[in-house]
Amino acid sequence: MMRTFKRIFLLLATLLIILLIWAAFIPGDCQYEKSISINAPVEKVWQNTNTLKAMDQWSPWNDLDPGMKKEWTGTTGQHGEKVCWDSKNKQAGKGCQELEKVDEAGKRIDTAIRFLTPYESEANAYVTVVPEGNGSKATWGFTSEIPYPFTLMKLFMNMEDALGKDYQKGLSRLKTLSEKPQ
Repeated sequence: MMRTFKRIFLLLATLLIILLIWAAFIPGDCQYEKSISINAPVEKVWQNTNTLKAMDQWSPWNDLDPGMKKEWTGTTGQHGEKVCWDSKNKQAGKGCQELEKVDEAGKRIDTAIRFLTPYESEANAYVTVVPEGNGSKATWGFTSEIPYPFTLMKLFMNMEDALGKDYQKGLSRLKTLSEKPQ
């Protein structure tokens, strides 16, 4: 009986060591982005993306809890503009997003996101708007770093399955908002 227990223990320990070694060879960087063509001038699309308040108008995550508490601080459209949210819906959770950089000339906004619940993590998000034909192309994306040994999750993650629908919903809303006649 004791010998069987030792064998099972050694087998599990060996398996764990193999997984930990394997995880060490998987890079932790994580990136995802999605784009949409918009039949509107770059400046009009940019007005819907160049601040956190503007981006909040088309955020798909507002649907998770339309009554979530939000606290806005800082100057709108400037470095340091910040929104913190708190939701009873576990999918929306609790966290903050802060404007890091606005590049008016390059039509790019960069933000830092800190999720506090349902689990702590950080990501950097961005939106770019560039000319495309007679309209614009908006790209929304993020980058993050998965810590060791959780890098193993990358083997089982499909970013398109995890985020594709939400990003498409948000970009479609941005398109509708930007193409709306004034």
